[in-house]
Amino acid sequence: MMAYILTLLCMAVLFLVNRSEHTTASAHKTMKDNPLTSHALDTASGLPAIGMKTTLYRMSTDDTWEQITSQYTNEDGRLSHLLSDAEFTAGIYKLNFDTKNYYSKLDKKTFYPYVEIVFEIEKPAEHYHVPILLSPFGYTTYRGS
Repeated sequence: MMAYILTLLCMAVLFLVNRSEHTTASAHKTMKDNPLTSHALDTASGLPAIGMKTTLYRMSTDDTWEQITSQYTNEDGRLSHLLSDAEFTAGIYKLNFDTKNYYSKLDKKTFYPYVEIVFEIEKPAEHYHVPILLSPFGYTTYRGS
C-alpha cells in the first residue's frame, strides 16, 4: 500500500513539474523542436534514473520494429531529441528501457530486465512526453505533457 501511495505522489509531482516546465515561450519552442521526450525516475531511491540506456523504435509497414536511436538518460533522468520534428510521423513507437543494466550498476537485482512502452502517435504536430516511474519490482507510465 505504501508503494502505491508513493507512486501516486510521484506521479502528481511529475505532473506539476511537467506542467510548469512547459508554460514559458522557450519551453514551447523546445517542445516543437523536440517532439518526443521521456523522463525516468527511480521511485525506490527517489532519484532520477541516471545513465539508463533507452532505445526508440518505430513499427514499419511490415510490422517489424525499426530502431531509430539509442540514448542514455541524463543527470535528471531525461531523454530528449530522440528524433527531429521532420522524422516524427504518425505511427506506433516503442521505448525500451534497459533496467537490468541500470540496476546492475547500482548493485541491485530487478524483476524486469527491460521495460518496453508501446504507444501510438496520431497527431505528430503535438508534443508527446512518455515518462516512466520504476523500481526493481514495478513500474508505471502515463502520457505526460
